[in-house]
Amino acid sequence: MIYWIYLSIAILFEVAGTISLKLSTQNGNILTTGLVVLFYITSFTFMWLAMKKIEMGVAYAVWAGAGTAIIAMLGWLIFKDSMTIMKMMFISLIIIGVVGLKLATPSH
Repeated sequence: MIYWIYLSIAILFEVAGTISLKLSTQNGNILTTGLVVLFYITSFTFMWLAMKKIEMGVAYAVWAGAGTAIIAMLGWLIFKDSMTIMKMMFISLIIIGVVGLKLATPSH
């Protein structure tokens, strides 16, 4: 269970890094750029911890899929990125896939 918590933390820091990356393109602030590096290093550290017990393919798919779905939603809510019914449908498929991978992975 702790390894799934590590993976969740990795996802949160990856999302924070991506949000910071977007903000750094808008304001060019060195602090925001530093946060990108800090958040991604933290994300990869927790990903490394998660992969000690979660299969690599599953961990990466969940990390990338959940991060993508969260970023797409936050991009729409925060940065006013476009959102269509088709985009929502495909984001839903990503979420279904992530949940399915979690359910199909045996606990250790």
